[in-house]
Parts: sequence; structure tokens; C-alpha cells
Amino acid sequence: MFNGITKNVLILGFISLLTDVSSEMIYPLLPVFLTAVLGAGPAFIGIIEGIAESTASVLKLFSGWFSDRVKKRKPLVLIGYSLSTISRPLVAISSSWFQVLLIRFSDRVGKGIRTAPRDALIADSIHPSALGKAFGFHRAMDHAGAVIGPLLASILLYSVTQNYRTIFWLAAIPGILSIILIIFFLSETAPFSRDAKFTTSPSFKGGMKISGNFNRFLVIIIIFTLGNSSDAFLILRANELGVTPSRIPLLWLTLHVVKMLSSMPGGALSDRIDRRYVIISGWFVYSIIYFAFAFATEAYHAWLLFALYGIYFGLTEGAERALVSDMVSPEERGKAYGLYHFAVGIALLPASILMGFIWQGFGHEIAFSFGAILSIMASILFMFLVRK
Repeated sequence: MFNGITKNVLILGFISLLTDVSSEMIYPLLPVFLTAVLGAGPAFIGIIEGIAESTASVLKLFSGWFSDRVKKRKPLVLIGYSLSTISRPLVAISSSWFQVLLIRFSDRVGKGIRTAPRDALIADSIHPSALGKAFGFHRAMDHAGAVIGPLLASILLYSVTQNYRTIFWLAAIPGILSIILIIFFLSETAPFSRDAKFTTSPSFKGGMKISGNFNRFLVIIIIFTLGNSSDAFLILRANELGVTPSRIPLLWLTLHVVKMLSSMPGGALSDRIDRRYVIISGWFVYSIIYFAFAFATEAYHAWLLFALYGIYFGLTEGAERALVSDMVSPEERGKAYGLYHFAVGIALLPASILMGFIWQGFGHEIAFSFGAILSIMASILFMFLVRK
């Protein structure tokens, strides 16, 4: 134990940190590399990202179910992280946007394979009383990687080389270290015992049974996510408010630092009080942020709102994942996490399309207000329809 965090949770935290360092050394540079070096246009970038993320969402559903069926999590975690680690640096030898599409596709396939089994393994490895803290710790480590990766890439670009391909090759190093941690230090484990009784109802073919409470939670998550569009719109709004392009990376860094600092306290708070209250508090913070973005007028408003946005993540990411484990039996955790990530994934694409359409047709005030209203609606439904 390390302050209540078990060895597996600690190792998975460092695996996510190293993987995100590797990923974030590459992907902030990828749009520029695609356009300036490979000559791809914005449409191709959209195709690449859309196909990659849709694939990951579907695979999360099936990999979680499969990990329950075979009663093994570690092999799927290893396969998923290994596929991403092997494919990601190959961007360095790509000569066309189509090759980048295949590489990005392979990377997201790896993410889709590993995510639900990894979350289930975290839940298996920690006492139910510390679930929120464990998931908060994991998210904090993930966000720490998102801080370190771009900083490391920037330092290398300024002081070592301005060759993007060299940076992409160097990004393989933290990825390889994460695979070493999985092979030699991560352990398969039986779930901690718990006293809760589970009332289930048929949901999917093949014997999959999930509680009605969990099904209602998924529907509400989809409603909330339909108002939770791509963060690219927040960056666009910040630019309109006067945040210059040269300062956008610092704004993005601010967001990830607050995410990192708030994730573990937010998750731990959900262990001490009803998790629903913590999640609803986060969703209300989200609604305030979106209403404020709708009517903000100064550049400093964007900086304050981006920092507050990080607190929303801290209150919700760990608590939501812990709540998933609360609502299902240990034998169904993989399926449940697959469904949770799938629900979020399938709602993200229409959420961004809706946001873009409303913004273009009716202005940013209506667009951001729409997201805020959906957040409030989801919070009210959550309070009355999802039981403790």
C-alpha cells in the first residue's frame, strides 16, 4: 500500500503517465506535421481523428466484455499498450496522410483494447472504500503525462532538433518503459470482496446482465456528453477573446496542471460522501463554465475559465469510474466499463457536430448555453433517477 493505493494501481498510474508522455510528444505536433510536411488538408485531419476515435469507442465495449469472459485483464492491457507503443512512433517514417491514418488507427485500436480491462483491473485491485481515490490517482498520473509530454517535446525542439521525425522516434522511449512495467510489475488479481447485493436485468445477448440503475446512468451520461463538445471549441473561443496563438499552448498546459492537481482530491472526496453529489457538483461547474464562455468579454476570462474547467475534470473523472464499479458486480466490471466508455464515445461525435452547427447558425452565445443547459438537465435526472 502507498497511502491506500495498492501496487497495481500505482503501477497502472505510472504506465498511463509514461504512455501519455509518449503520446503528447507526438500529437500536438501532428496537425502541423500533416499540413506542413505531408501536405494534408483539414478535411483529412478530421477523417483521421473521426475514424480513430470511433474505432476506439467500439473496441472498448468488446474488450471489456472479453476480459470478463476469460477472467483475465493483464493480457488485454499488455496487448493494447504494446500496439500503441509500437505503432505511434512509426509516424516518423510516414510519407503520406494515409500512412498516418493507418498508424493513428492502430494506436486507437490499442487504446480501445486496453481501456475497459485496465479500469476493471484498477477496480479489482483496490478496496471499495478507496475506489474514488484510486481512479483519481490514475487520472492525475494520466494528466501529468499530458503536461510533461508537450513540455518535453518543446524543449527538444528548441534545444536539440527541429526535425519532427526525430521527436517522434524519441517518443518511443517512455512507451517502451510502460511496456516493461506491465510485463514485470503488473499483476492479475482477484477482486476485493464486497458486501453489496446486485439486482440485475437482461441487457445484452450472451448472458450480459447489468442493473437498471446502471442503464439509467448510461442514458444520463449520453445526455450530458451531447453537450460536452470538443475542447477545440473552447480554444477557438479563447482565441476570439484575445488569447494569442502563441499563448494557446500555455492555456492548454494550465488546464492539464489543474486536472492533475484536482483529480486525486476529487476522487478521494467521492469516497467520503455520496459519489453522485461529487459528480453533480462537477457537472454544475461545467454548466457555469459554458454559460461564462457564452458571455465572456476579456482574454483573462478565458484563463480563469480554463483553470475552473480543470476542476470539473477533477470532480467527475475519478468519481464516475468509481460509481461504475459501485453499480455492478465484480464479474461484470469489464462489460460495465466497456459500456461506459462506449456511451461517452458515441455521444462525443454528434456533440461536436451540434456545437459547430449551432455556433455557425446562431452564434457562440447560444452554442455554449446549449451545452450548459444539457449539463443542468443531466444533473437533475442524475439526482432523481440514479440511486445511491
